[in-house]
Amino acid sequence: MNISVVIPLLNEHESLKELYDWIAQVMQSNRFSYEIIFIDDGSTDNSWKIISKLAQSHPEVKGIRFLKNFGKSQALHAGFAQATGDVVITMDADLQDNPEEIPELYSMIVNDNYDMVSGWKKKRYDAVLSKNLPSKLFNWAARTTSGVKLNDFNCGLKAYKNDVIKHIDVNGEMHRYIPVLAKNAGFTNIGEKVVQHQARKYGVTKFGIDRFIHGFLDLITIWFLSRFGKRPMHLFGALGVFMLTIGFGFATYLGIDKLFINPQGRLITQRPQFYIALTTMIIGTQFFVAGFLGELILRSKPDRNRYAIKSKLNLN
Repeated sequence: MNISVVIPLLNEHESLKELYDWIAQVMQSNRFSYEIIFIDDGSTDNSWKIISKLAQSHPEVKGIRFLKNFGKSQALHAGFAQATGDVVITMDADLQDNPEEIPELYSMIVNDNYDMVSGWKKKRYDAVLSKNLPSKLFNWAARTTSGVKLNDFNCGLKAYKNDVIKHIDVNGEMHRYIPVLAKNAGFTNIGEKVVQHQARKYGVTKFGIDRFIHGFLDLITIWFLSRFGKRPMHLFGALGVFMLTIGFGFATYLGIDKLFINPQGRLITQRPQFYIALTTMIIGTQFFVAGFLGELILRSKPDRNRYAIKSKLNLN
């Protein structure tokens, strides 16, 4: 199969039929073999009913339905697990991503040998203050922190080699940082393509300004994981050594001063250096414990099941 199109969605029933027709027209005109995987992330409208009708009429349509809203990352994770195409395309279901971009994205993966290609919505039809400016700041921070030189990390329209999506673990709200996850997994040939962004035709956006706050917090997480995810003791141990060195330095100074320099002076417990030494040694010990716990957790195998699937269509 040439292409798997993975589409996570939440309450987008108005656009699904039109989106399917648009994708099918592009695929058929380019003679691609393809599948379309809709992941219904706990919709409360008629989205699943429409997906079911499409699946009954079109064997290339597949569907996954979650019991409740688990988030876009979990939806993508479920779709990636089922995708079988040589190239996997992700896009949003709100008709703001243009399926006409698919052939060129496919060509960049197959002919130019990119591991993944991320869309860049250079011209956006979103509100300037609530989306455009925060998005620019967010993308600047992501570029600076991760070292991945993309202009638009959060664009839903992306293309991947199948190997890439099988070797990355998208969880939490890490869908914004799939390029960084791919880089950390060893897939460094990451490209970017300017794509057409279209004004929303139906419904309202499902993301508010809080997504940027969550995004920056996730950025700190992924920075830590990329630098110290496999060696947490390197960070916590270094901080522990630093704090313990300060603590032992003050303790040594206090001991020498009391024993040899000024034995008739104030009690050690009456001097502020004593409390600095005590506090830094306690904090240093806690850093070491955190590092050891991180190493133990890293070597364990916790349950990776993050979502509950209510129904599947044509996935046998």
